[in-house]
Amino acid sequence: MASHPPVALTIAGSDPSGGAGIQADLKTFTVHGCYGMAVITALTAQNTQGVQAVHPSPPEFVAQQLRAVLEDSNVHALKTGMLYDAATTRAVAQTLRAHYFSSPDPLLEPPRAGRLQLVIDPVALSTSGHTLLTPDALEVLISELLPLAALVTPNVPEAALLLACAHPHDPPPVITTLEDMVSAALALRGLGPFTALVKGGHVALTWADVRRVLGARPSVEVVQDSFLDDNMEILRANEPGGTRWDRGSGPVVVDVMCGGTLEIITLFVRPKIESTSTHGTGCTLSAAIAANMANGLTVWEATRRATVFTHLGIETAFPVGLGNGPINHLHSLSKRLVPPKTLNNRHPLTRILIRSANSTWKEYVEHEFVKQLARGTLKKECFLHFIKQDYLYLKYYARAYGLLIAKSATYSSIQSATQTIINILTEIATHTAFCAQWGITEADLASTPESPSTTAYGAYLLDVGLQGDGAKLVMALAACLLGYGEVGLWLRKEAARPASWVVLEGNPYLRWIEDYSGEAYQGAVRLGLETIETLAVENPPNELQFQEWCAVWERCTRLEKGFWDASLNLL
Repeated sequence: MASHPPVALTIAGSDPSGGAGIQADLKTFTVHGCYGMAVITALTAQNTQGVQAVHPSPPEFVAQQLRAVLEDSNVHALKTGMLYDAATTRAVAQTLRAHYFSSPDPLLEPPRAGRLQLVIDPVALSTSGHTLLTPDALEVLISELLPLAALVTPNVPEAALLLACAHPHDPPPVITTLEDMVSAALALRGLGPFTALVKGGHVALTWADVRRVLGARPSVEVVQDSFLDDNMEILRANEPGGTRWDRGSGPVVVDVMCGGTLEIITLFVRPKIESTSTHGTGCTLSAAIAANMANGLTVWEATRRATVFTHLGIETAFPVGLGNGPINHLHSLSKRLVPPKTLNNRHPLTRILIRSANSTWKEYVEHEFVKQLARGTLKKECFLHFIKQDYLYLKYYARAYGLLIAKSATYSSIQSATQTIINILTEIATHTAFCAQWGITEADLASTPESPSTTAYGAYLLDVGLQGDGAKLVMALAACLLGYGEVGLWLRKEAARPASWVVLEGNPYLRWIEDYSGEAYQGAVRLGLETIETLAVENPPNELQFQEWCAVWERCTRLEKGFWDASLNLL
């Protein structure tokens, strides 16, 4: 997908109950990552029990809506739904032809930007039997709109209506078998659309029907994403109604596609779901196909994915209304717990983590140890205890980053963790040189026994690292890295205030303040920020993972505070 969402447009009626029409289309566009636009052809009074009334938009106003959108935006794919009458259908066809073609005959000249990514859902009748496409509108749709289409998606009754209208002198078509559906798809393909899809929800079928068609037409493709394949016995034995997902068991729904220059026939087969939540199924399917095409998929692949999406929408539907409820358009959505980066908030996860442990974070950053250090009044023995223990802790910290390297899946993440270890080794050298000023040798540092707070913190880091979840380890490590960077910048900001309580001149700990507020360490902070923010984008956490991240961050912040508590002998 492009960096910006593609634009998908629906030209259809409005359903105030939200299950069909532009409401269903726009929801479907959204969950497929498209920016949805809508031209409203009619208002309806309807609910899950049926359509009570239709109030069509004036045809010239429909054309005006359509021109306004097409002249202003690059529409990547579009669909039509309920067009209602001949004048509106003609207005839509003429407006599309004028915008996309310079020749009056679209069969003689291709669209200006390649084939028009148009999906036509020839909505003719509501489930309750209300007429949504007048007979004269059928004629216009066939003669003027179908030749523009990449795909037409009638159900069986709509396919029969289209073919009867197109061939008025022939006997009315009867579509009751899978063979009839194949013949209907081929005949519809002959009316001008690049591809035809006949939806089979109205025809009772089984796998025996599929095998019979395959016997007569060996070149037919079969797509059966919802069924269990060979060597899936463990699923067959353990899924509820496992045999229902076998090829050969139970009733099926088959959609028949005929399309392309070679007129390849594809059967999209899935188990039949006994459900009353089917309101808006056709609208949703055609909208999903258009959205997939807007995202750059071929008509075939767009249809394959859309049939799966719609099937799951029926299967996961929840009760709405007193009649035939809508499908669940939102089944593929997951709640985003970390907002996306913006120009004004480039570090949304870090903001959330700090706020999730706000009081502990404040106690850590503005700790009495830090304040005494900034004033230069911190007792020497307290600082020396801290610096020795920090030296020992950094060994745990570096080893934890080694574990992170082992968990890394990309060279960039390996490089990032490796660079941090290099930064730690640089920090160790700083520690050693700093301690030398206080008469502490490297041998003294190495022979210093660990305090309980050092062991507790280091052991926790390694425990998180051994649990197998790289993301949790990143959160644990970031609390230390970012915390020291925060302390450094806080002290620098406080020192710049008039009559500041921070004393830099003559402060024996000035170098420590300068090290953690300086460019070298702040560069490591920027790398740490980028690491955790990238993690949130590439691997968005679910609710449980998000809670774990916050819990790890809070505990490490508390362990950091405990580190300074111990140095002040406050434990």
